[in-house]
Amino acid sequence: MAKQPKFFGRALLLCILGVVFMFIFSGLQSDQINIIQAFVTAEGGGWTPVQTQLPMTVGNFVCIILTFVYGSLFIKFGVKKPLIAVLIVTAIGVVGIALANGLDCNGGAASGNYGLYSVSMFIVRCGCMILQMAGFQLVANWFIRYRGQIMGIVTMGSPLFSVIGTSVMMNFIAKRLNGDYRPFYIGIAIIIIIICIIIAVGIKDTPEEAGLYPDGSQTPPKSESNEEVHLSVGQVLKQKKAWQLIISFGAFQFIIAACMGSMAVRYMSLGGLDVWLNATKYLAIGAILGIPMSYVFGLLDDKFGSVKASIILGLTELIPVLALLLQPMGGSSALMLLWGFGVACMTGGVPTLHPCITSFAYGRKEYQSANRIIMAIQLIPYSFAAMMMTILIQSGKANVAYIILIVVIIIGLAATASMLKMKDANASDRMYGDKGGNEK
Repeated sequence: MAKQPKFFGRALLLCILGVVFMFIFSGLQSDQINIIQAFVTAEGGGWTPVQTQLPMTVGNFVCIILTFVYGSLFIKFGVKKPLIAVLIVTAIGVVGIALANGLDCNGGAASGNYGLYSVSMFIVRCGCMILQMAGFQLVANWFIRYRGQIMGIVTMGSPLFSVIGTSVMMNFIAKRLNGDYRPFYIGIAIIIIIICIIIAVGIKDTPEEAGLYPDGSQTPPKSESNEEVHLSVGQVLKQKKAWQLIISFGAFQFIIAACMGSMAVRYMSLGGLDVWLNATKYLAIGAILGIPMSYVFGLLDDKFGSVKASIILGLTELIPVLALLLQPMGGSSALMLLWGFGVACMTGGVPTLHPCITSFAYGRKEYQSANRIIMAIQLIPYSFAAMMMTILIQSGKANVAYIILIVVIIIGLAATASMLKMKDANASDRMYGDKGGNEK
């Protein structure tokens, strides 16, 4: 990699920004609800978990449409311009969450503005998604041979947030800020604006725009034609491989949203805030392990192909689900540790392999025209995963909720296994392409 002198510097900046993208995206997309629901509670005179979750759930459904919109904007205008515009709006929404207040430590709902909270949370949920899409698109544009490993580096930002955001920040807010999370949100807004400036100055949409080729190669990719193909909605939906992707990673993404978006409610139902704060210690362990697991799954992708790596991922998703299902009242340290390891595999593997397997099926040139449609459909079940789990857990049906998740994993594994004979669209430029270009 990086045989061209200019490539290394640009690739390094892309990797650093990609980690930051995934760090912020992971926090604002779903993990932040665990912070909010810990410090805004009905018992403390604040809004209920369903109320705090509702604008995010509505935003999840709107993101189904926005996925297609963002993808189409990338195709028409490139990555940079839509990314910067949406991030500025997102930063305003983040500030709105802080201004909405409603925290238990400040008097609960009486001190808050639920309308402002709802609108701000909705804006943030809709806006933050572009960080993930942009990061994945840039990696797909700049890397072919090493796309798994680079994607694994970029997606380290997701478990990194679970360490610093959900775990460290949870305890810092509780013990040092007396339950006031507003400085955390103001800080995130400032970081987003700084990121916009860096993107405007230092990022190119493709290596070709900088006079380079993917992976720092001296020659253009052997597996690509000169013209980029823009697949229509109808063309994608008629393809078998599109539905295989929709079902497989639609299932795997559903699991991560369901588990991560309801874990605070699950643990608090087993003994209150003390049990949840104890669980965050094991979440921190899992999140730390999730950082190298991101790279491990990326390396597996480069060495053996996206399908085999994704089957391994699907099997590991059973671990956190079973650990949450079997948790007793008061919590079990052994099961929390097992849950933490499962979280490591899930938060490290799903974000890494999701774009990899789409690139595997469609190649660099067709990636976004297919991804904007496939990802939009995948978001339909994803959108109500956390709300479904929250409602079932609060109504005393946690066992039913986690059994549903096990069934979803089995469906995802079956769909993934059906792709074992599929050839990588960029096989001749991939690491295992030297051995014939197929997954064997």
